[in-house]
Amino acid sequence: MDKIDILSLELDEIENILIGLGEKKFKAKQIFRWLHVRRVFDFDKMTDISVQLRTALKEKFCINRLFVQKKLESHTDNTVKYLYRLNDGNFVETVLMEYSYGYSICVSTQVGCKMGCNFCASAVAGFVRNLQPSEILMQIYGTENDMNIRVSGIVLMGIGEPLDNYDNVLKFLRLVSDKDGNNLSLRHVSLSTCGIVPKIYELAQLRLGLTLSVSLHSADDMRRSEIMPVNRKYHIPELIEACRYYIQRTGRRITFEYAVIDGVNSSEKDADRLAALLRGINCHVNLIPVNRIRERSYRTTRGAAAAFAKQLGKRGINATVRRTLGSDIEAACGQLRRDADKEISENGGADK
Repeated sequence: MDKIDILSLELDEIENILIGLGEKKFKAKQIFRWLHVRRVFDFDKMTDISVQLRTALKEKFCINRLFVQKKLESHTDNTVKYLYRLNDGNFVETVLMEYSYGYSICVSTQVGCKMGCNFCASAVAGFVRNLQPSEILMQIYGTENDMNIRVSGIVLMGIGEPLDNYDNVLKFLRLVSDKDGNNLSLRHVSLSTCGIVPKIYELAQLRLGLTLSVSLHSADDMRRSEIMPVNRKYHIPELIEACRYYIQRTGRRITFEYAVIDGVNSSEKDADRLAALLRGINCHVNLIPVNRIRERSYRTTRGAAAAFAKQLGKRGINATVRRTLGSDIEAACGQLRRDADKEISENGGADK
């Protein structure tokens, strides 16, 4: 019988299983705190639990661990990038960023991505599977333990589309914010989506308090469909209507992510379109110099993002250029995973 992934279980789920084993309900909270507060991932080290129960836990449950395959540390801004190996041999990437207010971590939600955005390294290697709640969570816990720090902010903007792994991501959010566990306010969480419209409406209904970041990248329907295939299913007017609903329902401002790409979306006409599209919406535009990837020719000329921000400012749109972190270690997600997969493939599947 397959063991149950205990790190993917909420407190009430652990309680129900323990009651079924004839144990007291309060013991579930003890176990939950060992996992999510003390960050102990070995049942034998949970010393205030009886030996008999620890033995039963080992028979019933597994603790889903991640393994550091590679760790890169920036010499310019203290950014740290991890390539984590999962139990099935797949890889995901995680980036730890240091700010004046503390640490923020960018986590992956899938192995690969289905969305196929042309400028994204994550899409090149294709989609493999969704991550379990524990696999998202352990990117945080593993990084915190390795660096001996605690993160104060989480960004779901690594490999994968969070709203394409909706149920597991929601469970992760409940786990990471549980008052009896990690207890992180969801107001310190940002979820980035390329625009899966039905899930934006569902997320709005929950009123979780998190920040929604929408990858827009063009205000022109035809151009956005060229660089972001998701737009062929959910066109810009549908996406903007869903965003307006999210703001109205939650009272939260939306961030629109916009990768400034030379010759694609950075002209004055593009600024006109974007300003007209977003006028009157409670939002902020986050401009991003596009990350260079080997398989694509997209680039951002030095200063182009700042120039585009000025154009938007003249048109009454609040926009800033994202601070570039970890440029010396390719901190944007996707490259390390592809290189690791290629190395394993070239070595006949051997996990080096």
